[in-house]
Amino acid sequence: IERKYLIDRLPENLEQYECKHIEQGYLNTDPVVRIRKSNDKYTLTYKGAGLMCREEYNLPLNAEAFAHLKEKIDGILIQKRRYLIPLPGGLTIELDVFAAPFEGLWLAEVEFPSEEQANAFTPPEWFGEEVTWSSEYHNSTLSKR
Repeated sequence: IERKYLIDRLPENLEQYECKHIEQGYLNTDPVVRIRKSNDKYTLTYKGAGLMCREEYNLPLNAEAFAHLKEKIDGILIQKRRYLIPLPGGLTIELDVFAAPFEGLWLAEVEFPSEEQANAFTPPEWFGEEVTWSSEYHNSTLSKR
């Protein structure tokens, strides 16, 4: 359960937050089957249909399996830095700063334990347009551009 927003301006002092360097590619986009390297952690993910609420299953991979599957992805390998910015109530903003060819694209996601909390969420003032209800900004869609 997550909500997603475009970001027009980055918050100050991003370097103070934990940052993950992510590479991800898609073996399939319907349903979504993704491989990801996040720092030194590798996963294979299956995502079901949906926008704000959808099933997601993560399975561990090793570096060799990731490298093998990376050669088989369809579309663009997405590279980004993900900053983890804490919010009150134990929530976290996952702020993605994309590398080329999506340089200048900044997206923030907040995951919630319930739909009620997601629906009650008031975003920080530095968040831009909400794109939760659009698949245009799913990474799987970006990978096909």
